[in-house]
Amino acid sequence: MSLRDTLGLAILHRFDPERAHALALRAVKAGLVPLPGPVTSARLRTTLAGLDLPNPVGLAAGFDKNADAMAGLSRAGFGFVELGGVTPRPQDGNAKPRLFRLTQDRAVINRFGLNGIGAAAVAARLAQRPAGGVIGLNLGANKDSTDRARDYAEVLTICGPHVDFVTVNVSSPNTENLRDLQGRAALRAVLTGVLQARDALAKPLPVFVKIAPDLTDTEIADIADVALETGLDGIVATNTTTAREDLKSPQRAEVGGLSGAPLFARSTRVLALMSRLTDGRIPLIGVGGVASGADAYAKILAGASAVQLYSALIYSGLSLVPRMARDLDALLARDGFANVADAVGTERDDWL
Repeated sequence: MSLRDTLGLAILHRFDPERAHALALRAVKAGLVPLPGPVTSARLRTTLAGLDLPNPVGLAAGFDKNADAMAGLSRAGFGFVELGGVTPRPQDGNAKPRLFRLTQDRAVINRFGLNGIGAAAVAARLAQRPAGGVIGLNLGANKDSTDRARDYAEVLTICGPHVDFVTVNVSSPNTENLRDLQGRAALRAVLTGVLQARDALAKPLPVFVKIAPDLTDTEIADIADVALETGLDGIVATNTTTAREDLKSPQRAEVGGLSGAPLFARSTRVLALMSRLTDGRIPLIGVGGVASGADAYAKILAGASAVQLYSALIYSGLSLVPRMARDLDALLARDGFANVADAVGTERDDWL
């Protein structure tokens, strides 16, 4: 990590975590951090559900909920960027404080509750998106919605014309009963509605679903079945966890979703199991505890066609992104892979 990053993070960490997050977004938007553009090579270039990526390292949803800094983030070295989650109507989310650094554990707990400006306002910003880059959107449902399946389809209809892919978020632990939508019947209904809304767009786009790391093997198998039955384009594994295992930081008892280093093993096992169940028939995106090129490589070997990160940026800054892509390239070269796609799933059984 550069001296500039070290000093910048030291300053940000003097602020309340949510305030620091807002300041970091402003810095990216204003161009106050180095933006090297996408890192790429013949080994790193790949496709994900038909999307051409310069590299397989993406930004996870949650960092830029309202499309505030998408232009800068698109030039930060990522192969793709996911914005959101976005709900049909604006909502404040849960009461503050709702974001906590677990510095000793290199982790974060959040209980934001899908706060944001709503689909119409985000769509207006997305309509001004920069040329180039792959930008997706995480679809959410309002907390007080009486028909959450309809909410996802509504956000897609409003925002879909301006993005390259969408992810259906049925796995946030911070909206009451949202994770119930991961059950076989409920998930089928949600995805059927979203896919119908997608097919009504002038330009159809890939639809992914983001799942929790706290599912049983049977529940994971049910999701795999529904994804294959409905023709889903990809699965994001995983969201944050409600588990609290072997944590050291004083904030470990806070309610919310835990992300960062402690999630790595749990989320990677879910990824590997999903890889075995789908057997290459649907691309997977690995998320959870990715903080280095070696972590990204491990996810790919476990079955991910691409990876995403967020929490690691809190501790390593945006310079981590190009460094991670270059390190991943070196690891692929070391092991004789001509392209990242050749490495996908080659060691998944090691996690099962």
